[in-house]
Amino acid sequence: MKLTPLYLIAFMVCCALSLSSCVEDQCQATHEYIAYEPVYVVPEELRQPIETEPTRALENPGKIYVYGDYLFINEIDEGIHIYDNSDPANPRPVRFLNIPGNENMAVRGNMLYADNHIDLVAIDISRPDAPVYAGRTEDVFPNYGTHQSMGILVEYKPTDITEQVPCDEYTGQSMFWRNEMMFVDQANNDIAIAAAEGSGGAKASGDVGVGGSMARFTMAMEHLYVVDDSRLHVFDLSTPAAPERANVVHLGWGIETIFPLEDKLFIGANNGMHIYDNSQPTQPEFLSTFRHATACDPVYVDGDVAYVTLRSGQPCETFTNQLDVVDVSNLTDPKLIKTFPMHNPHGLSKFEQALFICENTQGVKVFDATNNTTVGEQLIARMPGFQAYDIITLPQRKLALVIGSDGFYQFDIQQADDPKLVGEIHAQ
Repeated sequence: MKLTPLYLIAFMVCCALSLSSCVEDQCQATHEYIAYEPVYVVPEELRQPIETEPTRALENPGKIYVYGDYLFINEIDEGIHIYDNSDPANPRPVRFLNIPGNENMAVRGNMLYADNHIDLVAIDISRPDAPVYAGRTEDVFPNYGTHQSMGILVEYKPTDITEQVPCDEYTGQSMFWRNEMMFVDQANNDIAIAAAEGSGGAKASGDVGVGGSMARFTMAMEHLYVVDDSRLHVFDLSTPAAPERANVVHLGWGIETIFPLEDKLFIGANNGMHIYDNSQPTQPEFLSTFRHATACDPVYVDGDVAYVTLRSGQPCETFTNQLDVVDVSNLTDPKLIKTFPMHNPHGLSKFEQALFICENTQGVKVFDATNNTTVGEQLIARMPGFQAYDIITLPQRKLALVIGSDGFYQFDIQQADDPKLVGEIHAQ
C-alpha cells in the first residue's frame, strides 16, 4: 500500500515508540473530539405548567438576577434557584423552579419571565416561597428543526470524547456525523459553537429587578427585551401573564448581551457594540456600532462612558483579552478612549468610581475609574480564590454579587478598595 504523508508520519512515530508496534494493524491513534448530541423535545411534554420544587444544591450555576431581597440563580438548562438574600451573610434557599432549557430570566412587577427551551414562560413570584405558573408564549426562540417522531430539536449538548482509532482508519476530518451526532475535533471546535449554543446588566428601578452584564433578558420602558444570536425580541407586558411579542429586530449575527440605559439599548455582539434608540419602545431604532476585534463582548454603560470587555476562549475563539473604554456622549459616533490588556475578562459592573471586572480563574479585579484614560492601570483591589463569570453591584446595599462555576459570592463594597466577603453558596 502506498503511504500518504499522514500515514507515513503515523508509521514513523509508531516505530519510534516501539519496534513491536510498527506492524500496521497495531498502530493506534488517539483523537479528542467534542460530540454534540441532539436534544429533542416533544411539544406536548415541553408545554406543561412549570413546577416548583423543594430547594436543591447549586451544581452548575449560570446567570444571576436580583429582585428586592430575593436572589435568582440559574441552574444551566434546568431551572432557577430562589434565595432570600435579606441577610447577605446567610442567603436562605427558598424554592427551585424546574424549567428545562432555562438560561435567562428577568422580573417586573412580581412576574418572572424565563426561557423554557423555545418558549417564554411567566411565573408569578408575589410569594417567592410559593411561585405560581402563569402562562407561556410559544415559539419565541430559535430551534434547529423538527423530527417527525422525536419532536423539536432545541439544542446540541457537548460531551468530550477520546477515541483510539487504528491508524489506517483515521480520516483526518475535523468534523463528521455519526448516528445523528456531530463530532468536532477539539482543535477546531469553533466550527460548531454557533450551532451548539442557544449569553449588560440593567439598573433596577421601580418594580424591575437587576441582572448582570452577561444578560440576554432585560426590562426597559415597561417592556421585556430579549436577544438571541441574531435578533432582538420586544414583548408587550400589558397582560403580564401573557407577554405578546410586539416586534422582532434583526441585528446581525453574533449577538450576546443587552444593557438598557434610560431610553437607549446597548447590545453586545462578538464584533462590536450596537446602540439603539428605544424612545419608541416597540420600535428600537439603530443609531451606531462601535466595532472591535472578534471576541466575546459584555457591556456596562455609566453615563457617557461604555466599558466593554473582550475575551478569548470558547466560544469566542480569539486571542483578545482587553477592556475597551468608549466615549458614547455622541450616540451616533462612539469613540474609543483607550484599550487596556486584561487576563480573561468576563462580566463587569461599577459602583461609584470603582469598576469591577470578572477575570475568570483570577476572581474579580477592582479598578479606580476616576480617570477613564488610566482606569485599566489603576488596580485597587482583588477578590481572588474562585472563578468569576458575572457580577452585579447594588449601590443602595453596597454589595457586589458574583457568580461563577464555583458558586455564588457576596462582598461588602462599602470601601471598594477593600471588599470583604460576607456570604457564599458553593456549587456542589
